[in-house]
Amino acid sequence: MEFTHIDERGRAKMVDVGSKEDTLRIAVARASVQMEPKTLAMVAERKMKKGDVLAVAQVAGIMGAKKTSELIPMCHNIFLTGVDMDFEIDEKNACIHIEASVKTIGKTGVEMEALHAVSVAALTIYDMCKAVDKNMVISDIRLVKKIGGKSGTYLREGECIEG
Repeated sequence: MEFTHIDERGRAKMVDVGSKEDTLRIAVARASVQMEPKTLAMVAERKMKKGDVLAVAQVAGIMGAKKTSELIPMCHNIFLTGVDMDFEIDEKNACIHIEASVKTIGKTGVEMEALHAVSVAALTIYDMCKAVDKNMVISDIRLVKKIGGKSGTYLREGECIEG
């Protein structure tokens, strides 16, 4: 097996993508935050002391996507053309489902940016709600769709994906 991020001396390196063609790249990731029903009600009614949880989580997710290369060592610094965050309040399961859709026209994909966006949004929800619910669980962080690049399109089996 040939490692792409290891040089001939066994040291880490960032892959050179300079010769690759610029193409449209899209990635969609999801995550969930499970909480007590009373906590979910407080979020939905915007009654959390720290403020509007989902509005702050939305901005945090966008910032997370933009700063991915600063925290994930082998990620390229990518010019993002769009980041869209969506939140679904699931009362039946006392859960908030998070989705990030990230786009660029470039030489490398945006999967890590989408995954980072939902992770940061989930952590922000946790931070803003932890005073009333320390039992929250962040789970199911996953890539559900990717378009573009040499490997083409990927759709996670069993996911309902719009667009």
